[in-house]
Amino acid sequence: MAGFTDMVFRGLCKERGADVMITEFVMADGLLRERERVWRTIDFVEEQRPMGVQIFGSSPQTMAEAGKQVMDRLQPDFLDLNFGCPADKVTCQDAGSSLLRDLPKLGRVAKAVVDALPDQPVTAKMRIGWDESSIVAVEAARILEEAGIRAIAVHGRTKVQGYSGEPNWPVIAEVAETVKIPVIGNGNITDAREVTRIRRETKCAGLMIGRAALGYPWIFNEIKVALREGTPPPPPTLEERWAILFDYATRLQEQLCPYPLERKDDIGWMRAKILSLTKNLPGGKKMRGALSRIKSLRELQALREETLQAAGRRKDFSKTANQV
Repeated sequence: MAGFTDMVFRGLCKERGADVMITEFVMADGLLRERERVWRTIDFVEEQRPMGVQIFGSSPQTMAEAGKQVMDRLQPDFLDLNFGCPADKVTCQDAGSSLLRDLPKLGRVAKAVVDALPDQPVTAKMRIGWDESSIVAVEAARILEEAGIRAIAVHGRTKVQGYSGEPNWPVIAEVAETVKIPVIGNGNITDAREVTRIRRETKCAGLMIGRAALGYPWIFNEIKVALREGTPPPPPTLEERWAILFDYATRLQEQLCPYPLERKDDIGWMRAKILSLTKNLPGGKKMRGALSRIKSLRELQALREETLQAAGRRKDFSKTANQV
């Protein structure tokens, strides 16, 4: 999720049904060094509450101090500790899911932050273990609960799995049976059928959606409607998908552009972000090729109009062919 779940994207998700959100994670050391880019990463607006800020690190003292600074400066609704990231650049620092190989240290980190923030909710996210031979989710959850963590999100894969293979929901279910604090399930949640199954098979207090929302922020509302009414609403039209993509790009340029004024029109920096919103679009491959070449919002607008006109011509041709 790093690099994608910026303040603007979180706004899209909130507008489309997300209940609680967490920033992308930031390194505790970066916060203490007053790196403005790092602080911008975890910024949010009032409309996005309830909002959590997620940090990672390996030093109990550093994590505790970073947590205090986040709470003092931003006043999020809760602070979230990342014990789940599988990226090598994180685990090589003895952070993220690496701490699942050293549960006593994981407990010390969690307790240091909780003790530093006695009046603030501190939560945690973790994976089920380092690899299949070291599934430690239940033991880790007990340690986190004893340290004072208020809720735990559990991703059902190991560090070694990364994002491949199926998440192990029985382990998540066991965690939810073991601890008294809320357990949030995470892993491959893509539709209401999955939510219904997880509700039936586990005691999870809630569910977390991550990568499935990157290209499709409508997922939150679709699941809610399907659970409430039995069937999901119609998917967004091509016009609606393009409207959101262009709105997203415009908001990014207005709020988060890293370039000086003379390069303000250059949107190359956001290309990966807007490409994510072409997921499962008809003609998406061709569109992604075109998006990889555009350099300004004006060119993006032109591509939008060209794409919608072409889709309209195909629709008209299809109607004519059916009549014949």
